[in-house]
Amino acid sequence: MPDHPAPVHAVERGAPAAPGTPTMVLLHGFPVDHRLMLTPFEAVLADRRDWRRVYLDLPGMGASAPGDVASTDDMLAAVRATLDRLVPGPYVVVGESYGGYLARGLVAAEPDRVRGLALLCPLIVPEHDRREVPPHRVLVRDERLLREVGAAALDADDVGVVQTAETWRRTQAEVTPGLEAADPATVARVGAAYAGTFAVEPRPYDGPTLLLTGRQDSSTGYRDAWRVLEHYPRATFAVLDRAGHNLQIEQPALFDALVNEWLDRVEEATAGT
Repeated sequence: MPDHPAPVHAVERGAPAAPGTPTMVLLHGFPVDHRLMLTPFEAVLADRRDWRRVYLDLPGMGASAPGDVASTDDMLAAVRATLDRLVPGPYVVVGESYGGYLARGLVAAEPDRVRGLALLCPLIVPEHDRREVPPHRVLVRDERLLREVGAAALDADDVGVVQTAETWRRTQAEVTPGLEAADPATVARVGAAYAGTFAVEPRPYDGPTLLLTGRQDSSTGYRDAWRVLEHYPRATFAVLDRAGHNLQIEQPALFDALVNEWLDRVEEATAGT
């Protein structure tokens, strides 16, 4: 673990920090940045003005410097140090893919501080060759988009399940910039030490939980997430058809509905606390 965790860039939206203000911390995947989370969650939270949202860029990604982060353990240490600085009280955490792995580490370390957990296409098994995932397949390919960008560009997309003008536009705005901004040396170092040594699911977590997975997600799948469900007795588990690793882009209406329902449960559980 580094002596001085890497400084982490944060983008804040919504209500200002104040005692009693509900705070949501959002952790993106690997190796993108906060833009992956910002657009879909700001749309969901547009009518929940009381919430403070803290979107982090993990070290070496987005606008965060790499520091001396060299492993997933270091990543979690940097996130925890940032939260101690920016969010000294309770919070809810949302983690996408690799960010979901880190979120599980946060819940295991401080379950009483985390008042709710949402996992979006979560990384459950860090070792690629041990994951149970379906083969990549494209279910929808728009002919006009094919003419505009070409077959080579669409064939190179090994994540997209729905290839339409709208999913392509959002991917270019929300995913691609983070991939291009990532520091290659950090990605290589952390990728070589991808499995953390921190605890995940050492005991059941009883906060309101959402596990959202894509039926056609060839990156992290859905079956591995099902295997940890019993650790979350207050979890809604959903497997969305016509959705891969970017299900928030490919199934936005279902994503909005399920996240809103999770937030209703969080607000109900934390009322008066």
